[in-house]
Amino acid sequence: MSTDEEFYKQYLCGDEAGLESLMKKYGDPLTLYINGYLHDVHEAEDLMIEAFSYLFTKKPRIRDGGFKAYLYKAARHMALRHKSRRQIFFSFEDLTGEPDGKTLVEEVVRTKERNQILHFCMDELNSEYRETLYLTYFEGMSYQQAAEVMGKSVKQITNMVYRGKERLRGLLEREGITNVEP
Repeated sequence: MSTDEEFYKQYLCGDEAGLESLMKKYGDPLTLYINGYLHDVHEAEDLMIEAFSYLFTKKPRIRDGGFKAYLYKAARHMALRHKSRRQIFFSFEDLTGEPDGKTLVEEVVRTKERNQILHFCMDELNSEYRETLYLTYFEGMSYQQAAEVMGKSVKQITNMVYRGKERLRGLLEREGITNVEP
């Protein structure tokens, strides 16, 4: 199986299949990451495409193992710049969805409640803690990659993950979720 850097080099050599592979792999996760800043999935999709466009038009040199961190760092900068230029917009799309008929309604409600509580508690976290936890747990980045994305040292990321988890655990317990793993 090819690595991200091999797909990137493939694209740089003129083969569009490398670009397609990277967009398939990172398109949705990167959109979700950007959406964490913008809270508008349509704008997040636009910025995701813009992040890929930037990467593939500028064609920067990326060291081995650094593609994902470079991509997320570029997207983060774009999202922060975009967020500073626009007004806050609320989306009501989530209210129109209906649960899948195969899943028990009670389970859907319970899961949605827990997810809402998790999102509520994550929103209460310091923004750096929230981003560090998101990158390491939801995006599966190593501490080194998260450090590159956020412009921090690995030690700072280690501390922020620890403190963020402790703070999140306290917030979840306050909301009645007590079976939180350490």
